[in-house]
This record gives sequence, C-alpha cells and structure tokens, in this order.
Amino acid sequence: MSELNKAIEQLRGVRHETLDHMLGHFAESGRYKELASATREDYAYCRLALQRYKTKLGCSFAELDRAKITTPLIQKLIDTIASTHPSKANHIKRYLSAAYKWGVQRGYVSSNPAKVVQQAKERMAHRMPSEDTMHNVIAFLRERGALSGRRAGAVASYVWAVAEIAYRLRLRSVEVRMLTDDSATDEGIIVVRTKGSAGNITRWSPELREAWGWLVDRRARIWLKKGTPQAKLLRPLVVAEDGSPLSKSALNSAWKRAMAAAIEAKVIGSDERFGLHGLKHRGVTDTPGTKADKKLASGHKSDAMVELYDHEVPTVNPAGRSRRFT
Repeated sequence: MSELNKAIEQLRGVRHETLDHMLGHFAESGRYKELASATREDYAYCRLALQRYKTKLGCSFAELDRAKITTPLIQKLIDTIASTHPSKANHIKRYLSAAYKWGVQRGYVSSNPAKVVQQAKERMAHRMPSEDTMHNVIAFLRERGALSGRRAGAVASYVWAVAEIAYRLRLRSVEVRMLTDDSATDEGIIVVRTKGSAGNITRWSPELREAWGWLVDRRARIWLKKGTPQAKLLRPLVVAEDGSPLSKSALNSAWKRAMAAAIEAKVIGSDERFGLHGLKHRGVTDTPGTKADKKLASGHKSDAMVELYDHEVPTVNPAGRSRRFT
C-alpha cells in the first residue's frame, strides 16, 4: 500500500491491525477473484457474519486485532455458532482458514490460527417435510406473499416460487439463485449443481412453468423501475426488490421469516419447521424410479449420497415360499 493511501486511511480512521482490514484486501485480491462465483458469495456472507458477531469487548469479531486472534479463540467462535448453526460455523471456519493462509503468504500475519480449528459436526438428518406439509406451506407462502410487504403476516413474494423450484429440480438454495434465462430451454431447465454434483436437464412440469413464469414476470415489473445494467446482462431468475441478484443472506432471512409466519398461522408446528435444503431431500425422495434413476436426477456421484437424500422406504416381499396348511 502506498504512503498516500496509508495517510488517507489514517484520516478516515481505518485500523490496519484489524481482522476485517485483512479480509477486505483478501476480497480485492486476484486470488479471490479467481474463485468460483458461488465461493466468492459464500465468503462475502461469512465476512458479513464476522462483522455482525459481537464479542464481550463490545466490538465485532472482525474488529479484533488479527495478530492477537488465537486458535482457541476461533475454536470458541466456531463452537458457539455451531451450537445452533453447525453448517454456518464450518463455512466461517473454512473462510477464515483461506483468508489467513492468503494473509500469511503476503505478510499480513505470521501464522494461520484457523488451520487446526476443529470443524463442527453437522447434522446428517435434514428436516424433510412430509409431502402434504410441503404443499400446504408453499400454498400458504403464495397467499401471504401476495400481501403488501408492510402488512402483518406478509412474507417475501418470491419464496413460494423458490420453494417450488427447489423441490421440483432437487436444488440447493445457491443453485436456485444461480438460475438465469439461459437455464430455460424448450426441452427443460438446465440444472448446474455445486459441490461436484453432475448437472442435467429437467423436463418442464406445469408447476415448474408456473413458478418460472411468475418469477420472470416479477423481475420484469421490478426492472421497469430498478435494476443495474450488470443484473440485466446476467438475467438472474430471482432478484431482490432493488433489481439486483438475490443474495444468500437475503434468501436465508426471507425463509426464516416465512417459516416463522407459517408456525404463527399454525400451518405447521414448531417441530415441523424445515429449511430449503429439506426440499431437496423431498425432491430426491419423490423422484420416481430406481436408485439409479434418483442418482441421475439428483446429480449425486455416489450411491452413498443418494442414500442420504432418499428417504423412501422400499416395499419388499416376505422371505420364503408360501406354505398353505389345510
């Protein structure tokens, strides 16, 4: 950093010793920009979480002196977050490890305290709604989404369509947000999956056409008033109210509010709450055919992953030959 830039930052009150200072430079680095877009978005989400996480010192975790942050301190952070959100904790752990590794290589810190931090044990059994519960919730979300955003009980207008698409295409939430106009073909929807899963083209169904068309119409209405040139160039299917691509944090917040509204309206009980990822489990389970058919449809590369997502209980014949006694 030039002496002029340092002087400007000092006038602005920028503290060079903080963790967030290093994270900011990491986000502007060439290495960061080479990462997949989904990874960059996940890292941005993790940085925001660190900026919002308040410590007993009265500042956020991101405002701590990065040179004084130790492995036990990061472990305590991960353990605390993992008590309620183990997956989120592991995302933050991986992000900090990558950022500190980058920082060590470029002289921002002398060591990587996140490297040996133990990951949280994630829950393998995701909450999958029953088929009736899922359809009831989607119908409820559509009804409440039609209300004005300021009315009591209103939810984000798009959540019902996102839920329908996540279920029908067997998608993670990030994969729903990755859909664009180019994903739609005459034959079906081109599905691009993350985490090494294989993509495919899923044929249209009446429910998919309706949800897809509704999101396109909603985006058109928003873009008549708002919308950045870049967003209009990328043409994401799901956009925020300002016309930009919907972010991970925005969707997560909207879904939490939607679940809270469904519980308050007694559409579901508090023990029936489920996440968007539960709809992928429901989708894989409801895919007709054999295990091989489900593996092809879900994009999973191993039979073990299909078993994790497929909760269908097979019906089999009893053992032995039938013996009739007269």
